[in-house]
Amino acid sequence: MIRDARDPARAGHEESLGFAMGGMEKLERTRELLAKRIDERLLQTYQRMSRRFSRVVVPVEERVCLGCFIGLPTSTSRKSVDPSSLEICENCGRILYRL
Repeated sequence: MIRDARDPARAGHEESLGFAMGGMEKLERTRELLAKRIDERLLQTYQRMSRRFSRVVVPVEERVCLGCFIGLPTSTSRKSVDPSSLEICENCGRILYRL
């Protein structure tokens, strides 16, 4: 949201749709508070990937990464995923979450 609000073209488009893009200070404060609660290594991974992708964390739907739309191997089924670890798309490298 912060990235979209800072981009003048994107912010203008959002405002033309009726979405006010105010409250940047509150967004940045909230992001700082949340970043302090995240493991430093994971935060660095996210920040590095955010330079490459506009959406770093994407859902998986029916074994398809919705970041690159490539099917995931059957070995990465929901049952085999440890809930405390990150699941990464083998094709694009985005962080995945299951719906």
